[in-house]
Amino acid sequence: MPVIKAVIFDLDDTLYPERAYAFSGFAAVATAFKDLLGDPAETSAQMEQLFDSEHRRRVFNELLSQRGLPGDQQLIDRMIETYRTHRPTITLHPDADRILTHLQDRYKLGLISDGPSVSQWAKIDALGLRSRLDEIIITSDLDPDYAKPHPAAFEQMAKRLDVEPGQCAYVADNPAKDFIAPNALGWITIQITRPDGIYTGVCAPDAAQVKRIIDALDGLSEIL
Repeated sequence: MPVIKAVIFDLDDTLYPERAYAFSGFAAVATAFKDLLGDPAETSAQMEQLFDSEHRRRVFNELLSQRGLPGDQQLIDRMIETYRTHRPTITLHPDADRILTHLQDRYKLGLISDGPSVSQWAKIDALGLRSRLDEIIITSDLDPDYAKPHPAAFEQMAKRLDVEPGQCAYVADNPAKDFIAPNALGWITIQITRPDGIYTGVCAPDAAQVKRIIDALDGLSEIL
């Protein structure tokens, strides 16, 4: 394995539990729309159940349907906006906190993540990551078409950190899209598999086959 000089992380379900963000957002929506939806605690609980069902990608639509309320697109758009712009109540996975501290003085550290810019930066600030990472790239800030597996963010990250592609390691959780670009660029790819991860069990295409798999970020110390 080449000498690694930079370790770059994914965000959701890699450094913190993504479902915690979802549940935080549901609580914000339930509170903001309590005049329509009633008791926020009951509404939040119902949305959490929908998240763990086949309706995960249409929680608000299904909520309104189950409540017998019209699925007005303007209302759904307002709920989505509240969800995306809320101030999240989330914390780092304990192993993420440990590994960032351990690696901070040994490697250049970065983050590459997809998702709406306002949501991702709110997560980053809630987790206190700006001061712990050397570079952060949200792909939608570069271009809406640069979401993974597009290579642009990875190419930009190597340039910003002033390292060669072969000196970079990318740690992420979603085999469907996270590893295709860094593999093609010659990065070392490492998958973190968490029991409660949203993408646990997702099959990877051949181009996304990772170099290493770990079940806790503490395992990075041995790999690096």
